[in-house]
Amino acid sequence: MKDKKEFYNLLTELDGQPFSEYQQMVGDFDFSRYVIKCAKIDLEGDDDLPPVFSVRVPQTIAEIPEYLFDSPVRRTAMEDLLLRRLAAKIESIANFGPSGVARRHIMSASPNQSIIPRNALQLTKEYIEVRIQVILPFQQVIIDDEAVVAIDGEMAKQIFFEDLPEVVSNSLFYCNIDADEADHFVNSMEDADRLRQHLGASGQISFLAEGALVTRLAGEDLPDYERLSPIGVDESLIEEVEVPHGGTIRGVSIPNGLTLILGESNSGRVDVMDAISQGIYNHIPGDGREAVVTVADAVNIRSEVGRCVQNVDISVFASELPDGGNPSAYSTISAGSFTSQAASTVEALEAGARVLLFDEHSSSSTFLSSDTRVSSLLGESSRNTLAARARQIVDELGISMVVAGSSLIAEFIPVADKILKVENFRISDITEEAKALEIVPSSVANDSATLASMLSRSRWVMPSSIDPSIGREDLVICTDDQDYIQFGRSIIELGAIKQIADADQARAIGFVLYYAKLRYMDEGYPVREILDLVDRDLSNEGLNALARDLRGDLARPRRYEVAAALNRLPAFRVSHVTE
Repeated sequence: MKDKKEFYNLLTELDGQPFSEYQQMVGDFDFSRYVIKCAKIDLEGDDDLPPVFSVRVPQTIAEIPEYLFDSPVRRTAMEDLLLRRLAAKIESIANFGPSGVARRHIMSASPNQSIIPRNALQLTKEYIEVRIQVILPFQQVIIDDEAVVAIDGEMAKQIFFEDLPEVVSNSLFYCNIDADEADHFVNSMEDADRLRQHLGASGQISFLAEGALVTRLAGEDLPDYERLSPIGVDESLIEEVEVPHGGTIRGVSIPNGLTLILGESNSGRVDVMDAISQGIYNHIPGDGREAVVTVADAVNIRSEVGRCVQNVDISVFASELPDGGNPSAYSTISAGSFTSQAASTVEALEAGARVLLFDEHSSSSTFLSSDTRVSSLLGESSRNTLAARARQIVDELGISMVVAGSSLIAEFIPVADKILKVENFRISDITEEAKALEIVPSSVANDSATLASMLSRSRWVMPSSIDPSIGREDLVICTDDQDYIQFGRSIIELGAIKQIADADQARAIGFVLYYAKLRYMDEGYPVREILDLVDRDLSNEGLNALARDLRGDLARPRRYEVAAALNRLPAFRVSHVTE
């Protein structure tokens, strides 16, 4: 291993040399307080990604107290805090060019409001290792009257001997971290985890703390507190939960079973449903949703006109289809509003979802319910709405559901277990009042298809349909936001999958699909078992198992979003189905 003096001399020698000579930086370099490692510099790749450097700081230098990461939950929180500090420090030292535009030579993962496991930073008892990208600086030099791209050694020395030491020491050394901030951040995560444990132990699916700020302003991550309304809860609904650090937290729980949430879209209902949906993740202190938590296997189901569907049994929702398709093995390159939501519901159940979330503003009106007052005038229907099947899904499959709306969910009232109302961001219980309306429930139009037979089906993937290659490149997986993944020649549209946290998680989903193809699809496992095996591997081996090269831009995805991406991959094909 070379030391930092040798590295400094190397950059001096490289100044003005052809850009390809940056290859000499591959190796390990001891900077006394940390070690920099570069495993690969690809100067001929088509993706133009800056090389990844790992920086390893021994705990004898960093001195992060072990109590801050002595459990998996606390470790995830502390890693997240350190990574946030690193990203903020990198941004603060960005160099400004002559035009006044900031240029960052160092880049790292930059988490949003959600706290999830990432591979950008690893914290152990022995060391902290962070993965960063460095844009290697260059300059134009004249050789034989021609402009040539050459190494800018002086700028490289500034990056590695001025900028990077400042970033590392100010973000990763405990002596430069506010101890109270670290304690609060980690403790907040642990309190949220305790709330989630409480849900599982008490037969509930979500908890919304009184006073939580659930509104998200368009285009903004951080809430504008002056414009937000805190959640209010009627005293009759108040439940108190003890957490290790925050004491007693008051709020309302959503029970197992079928729950309706009534309210106009601008009354706070949509915000509450979005908070329940995002409660699968813990959130940073100051977000407003720190004490809004949901069980980890809850899936938001939306209508998605135009999505592709491959061999999904939606016969419990439709005995016939207008396009003549087979409801028992429905495939299309462009689903309608009803069929897309029916397929998404079945796919979520296939992936193992135990809680389904629906809101009328993002649902197909014909999928949610019909109007029993006129159904007799319309003749026999070939469709079964969610309202007609909801009670069966809850009772026979043990699935919980939350359905929200104002004008399309009346037929759920007779079969609901709990009915809540959201008005001006205040939650009240109107179960008795709503049940007194004596609304006629929807009935199943055609009961030839059973829920049990639907879920007993196993779809088997055609491995050749999972192809991330383009031309000579055998692996092209990229994205810059959470709404899509480029997977080889295909674009996977994920705009309707609102529980994907960020681009790093979307990117990881692409790598999971490729990993699953290599490890399990060729072995002949069905979709459900593939998801089980991938979950096991990610828990045991971590995110680094997904990529062949050193990366620091992956975040742990849930199996449900992996399944959603697979089902929306245009090239995806099912080889066969077994019962």
